[in-house]
Amino acid sequence: MSEKPRVLFVSRERHRLPLSDVQRRKWDAIGERLDLRVLAAAQPGSPTRDERFRLAPAAPALDGVLYYLRLPGRIRRELRSFAPDAAVVQGVHEMAAFLLARAATRSRAKAILEIHGDWRIVTRLYGSKLRRLLSPLNDVLGPLVVRRADGIRAISRDAARLVRDAGREPTAVFPAYIDATAFTRRPPQPLPATPTALFVGALEATKNVDGLARAWTDVARRLPAARLRLVGDGTLRGLAERLVAEHGARWDRVLDAEGVAGALDESWLLVLPSRSEGLGRVLVEAACRGRALVGARRGGIPDVVEDGVNGLLVDPEDGGALADALVRVLGDRGEAERLGAAAQRTGEAWTVTPEQFAEQTARLVLDTLAK
Repeated sequence: MSEKPRVLFVSRERHRLPLSDVQRRKWDAIGERLDLRVLAAAQPGSPTRDERFRLAPAAPALDGVLYYLRLPGRIRRELRSFAPDAAVVQGVHEMAAFLLARAATRSRAKAILEIHGDWRIVTRLYGSKLRRLLSPLNDVLGPLVVRRADGIRAISRDAARLVRDAGREPTAVFPAYIDATAFTRRPPQPLPATPTALFVGALEATKNVDGLARAWTDVARRLPAARLRLVGDGTLRGLAERLVAEHGARWDRVLDAEGVAGALDESWLLVLPSRSEGLGRVLVEAACRGRALVGARRGGIPDVVEDGVNGLLVDPEDGGALADALVRVLGDRGEAERLGAAAQRTGEAWTVTPEQFAEQTARLVLDTLAK
């Protein structure tokens, strides 16, 4: 082994080269501790290669299918040319590809699996309905891959529970890296005059956008002055269009970090009613802006949202409870300010430096290599 462990990072995450300042700080800090190579996907129009990154170009059609079909071969090439001591692989499907490539090359690289959320929802609550046909295979694949990993990192208490349910103990539990610079560089702003709820996320069933749309009909009836703002895009964009047409909602398909920070400043609360959620990075971002949090009692959301303290937790399938929570905060400025002040302290507690995250990652690798 070299002085610094050689580590291959594998994920479906999309990157744009050259990296943004946020991503550059993260990977530079990890590079101080590990000799790294990143195998991931490219944003449309991005270069696909630099000193550290090997990115799959975006395909005009069947992008996801092609990515996973080609992934074992891409990993196999890196196992031979880069010869890593370990691989940190995000997701059970990517880990399945890694295990196939490792067997084909007879590599001795340790396999470290990252669990960001419930792998079962990928074929049930996201994207095309055709994915549901793969659910039986997906249900078997997840536990099998978990048991084959040499090390496991879970990003939330719920993810750790999923790992334990599959018969393993996580090697480490720590959240995904959250660079809150855009959300902490200036003090939180006072609440605006108009009570506004903000949703930020993919417009998909997993985020419960349909449940939010139904609940907002009730909220609009009870609080005619309240407003809803949506940031995101996805297969349920028709619901966003309906909310705009029927309730005067504001909808932005995409905003950068500064734009999201500004949207939070123009809101009283962030709502994240997801049916499944790894952690919910936007919760921490909203907390840093001193905004109340209304979230579902699912996945990693309760790791950040403390019911009645910095926000409110509801069952994602209980539309009445979601509407009640939104009305409770949007109908009472004092309550929104109380929850927002506590949320700001939560944001401060969850913010880590690139160096701290890199240290956690390096310790995960070293602990796995020591087994």
